Amino acid sequence: MLTGYARTSTTDQTAGLDAQLEALKAAGCERIFKEHASGAKQRDQLDEALRFLREGDTLVVTKMDRLARDLRSLLDIVKDLEDRDIGLRILDFAGETINTRSATGKLQLAMFAAFAEFERTMMLERQRAGIEKAKAEGKYTGRAPKAMNQKDSIKALAAEGLTRAAIASRLGVSERSVYRALA
Repeated sequence: MLTGYARTSTTDQTAGLDAQLEALKAAGCERIFKEHASGAKQRDQLDEALRFLREGDTLVVTKMDRLARDLRSLLDIVKDLEDRDIGLRILDFAGETINTRSATGKLQLAMFAAFAEFERTMMLERQRAGIEKAKAEGKYTGRAPKAMNQKDSIKALAAEGLTRAAIASRLGVSERSVYRALA
């Protein structure tokens, strides 16, 4: 059985979700799970789709980023599917359709996912290098430490017996910031 999964990051992306649903229906999906969720957060419908799948089924998504944001997450999902004899078909992966039911599809997926992760890592390294350069030139100072500007207030509230959580809530800072200010 072909089972589809479609996701958009926000509820405002209705057109994107509709396009995914059309592509999944055209691919022959008999059941489609859909949701509006950030890739980094809990994805209840993806979890439901993974529970729904049975041996011999195939999970179909339009693009890899609808399924996973990084290589580790993708490989974990693929491993789970393989262990349960469930295939994965990605309709558009760098212009190619990938189907893990074939040896070539498995190889393509591994290579493309590794390249995508490599590019993401390189982008983060360039970003860090740019920040370090800007700091060295005095052009980048980062975000102002909100809690440190309220250190006296934090200490006064702590002296009154308020918990760290209550102090954080009252001043609009994180509990970790309260701990640092009191250290």
